[in-house]
Amino acid sequence: MQTVKKELLETLARVLDTLLPGAGAKAAFESPKVAAHGDLATTAAMQLAKPLKASPRQLAETLRAELLLTEPFQRWVDTLDIAGPGFINIRLKPAAKQAVVSDVLAQGAQFGVQSPRGQRLLVEFVSANPTGPLHVGHGRQAALGDAICNLYQSQGWEVYREFYYNDAGVQIATLATSTQLRAKGFKPGDPEWPEQAYNGEYIADIAADFLAGKTVQSDDRSFTASGDVEALDDIRLFAVAYLRHEQDLDLQAFSVRFDNYYLESSLYLSGRVDAVVQKLQQAGQTYEQDGALWLKTTTYGDDKDRVMRKGDGSYTYFVPDVAYHITKWERGFEKVVNIQGTDHHGTIARVRAGLQAAGVGIPQGYPDYVLHTMVRVVKGGEEVKISKRAGSYVTLRDLIEWTSKDAVRFFLLSRKPDTEYTFDVDLAVAKNNDNPVYYVQYAHARICSVLASWGGDRTTLGSVGLSVLDSGPAQALMLLLAKYPDMLTAAAADFAPHDVTFYLRELAASYHSYYDAERILVDDETVRLARLALVAATAQVLHNGLAVLGVSAPQKM
Repeated sequence: MQTVKKELLETLARVLDTLLPGAGAKAAFESPKVAAHGDLATTAAMQLAKPLKASPRQLAETLRAELLLTEPFQRWVDTLDIAGPGFINIRLKPAAKQAVVSDVLAQGAQFGVQSPRGQRLLVEFVSANPTGPLHVGHGRQAALGDAICNLYQSQGWEVYREFYYNDAGVQIATLATSTQLRAKGFKPGDPEWPEQAYNGEYIADIAADFLAGKTVQSDDRSFTASGDVEALDDIRLFAVAYLRHEQDLDLQAFSVRFDNYYLESSLYLSGRVDAVVQKLQQAGQTYEQDGALWLKTTTYGDDKDRVMRKGDGSYTYFVPDVAYHITKWERGFEKVVNIQGTDHHGTIARVRAGLQAAGVGIPQGYPDYVLHTMVRVVKGGEEVKISKRAGSYVTLRDLIEWTSKDAVRFFLLSRKPDTEYTFDVDLAVAKNNDNPVYYVQYAHARICSVLASWGGDRTTLGSVGLSVLDSGPAQALMLLLAKYPDMLTAAAADFAPHDVTFYLRELAASYHSYYDAERILVDDETVRLARLALVAATAQVLHNGLAVLGVSAPQKM
């Protein structure tokens, strides 16, 4: 049906250009708000009314008459109706809807995937400091980042996944001293235990392995413990490597990978932070006040100027962020997306201001941000706030172990990132229609069961006749299959993987309705093969959509 829609859209554009040169560039179809009104709609007549100084309704009549004279509209369109002030509702012939079945079966996993466009995207996500296990907020970020990467890959982008973390600073120093105290035999609650120290059981595990002289290996580093409790720097390096290894295990369990790990410390060691400060000073965008160096961020829309360098000579945290994003630009990433918690909202204006003030050619609005809220976890009807292992929060690993990787991914992607979300552990393991991931996966497994019962060669289904697929439930299912490519495109543009979850639930519901309405394995071979082709195409689109989310499509449940 994508081919059909393309033909109709090109025809609409040509006709619009005859009414007003250049108008065809804005030709577009939308889905009617009420399904009974038609399969496609266009508001072109209302858009042309003002420049042509004509009645939208009269223009709609003219446009309708011209479209009905064209060969594509005669071949694919059943009716063209005018509604309201000038809407044109289009009802397609069954053959137009049936075309999507052949398209899906021919393209398989590539259905909905666009050709390479020669553009590169860098997505930075998770970016957890190596001071403890990944919590459920990191899990939401991992699911969002990975799904957004998959969405952009489906649209032909070359996508690069990056993890940025602070391997220095106050938090890392606290990690080192906490581990050192554990290694010396102290524990939370002892008089010697500082209030700001990390209390989780993982600190005791790090200390024990350090004393045992173990070697830890993570994706980006390796370190062997000296076992010397007085060697604080060795303890720091070992603890960071240990926790990076633990985080790698969490991410592997979540099926998330990264192309690069970028260290904040490298920005200082390479001189990039100092270079950025010098650029800003030379550009006249800084001033000294109260012993600190300030950046004129109000020039670029911030609500107040921001301190860059404090009185003690240390830089505030947004300064290395500016240096870091300049490296992204210099590495050729003209589009960059950062997935971060809503607590980073204040960072956006100052980072963008710093990038503009640096005068290195970066456009306004760079980078893009997707901000997400934290996640509440409910188990047995009560909120779970503490993990023994972490000491003060529920970890991503806890959530995966309580439910499954598939459930965690689907659930964490099922709402807009900036909305509050409660993860119901009991619902995530329920095997019923109230569990959205189970509902979608069951639809796929149910189709696989039907195909297995048939036992024929699935590759032959792409060439069977489809004219018998003319019932209401069949046409509704085909129309929904046809919406998949456009849904992917819109979801990518809006950084909205939740749209994929909504679509999959709707598609699963449409399949279940079709299954209940029409028996598939009937005696009539023509009908049987056509219906098998339709459900096989449905299984393929369910599989494709779940893959975008990083969720499996089981054949048996």
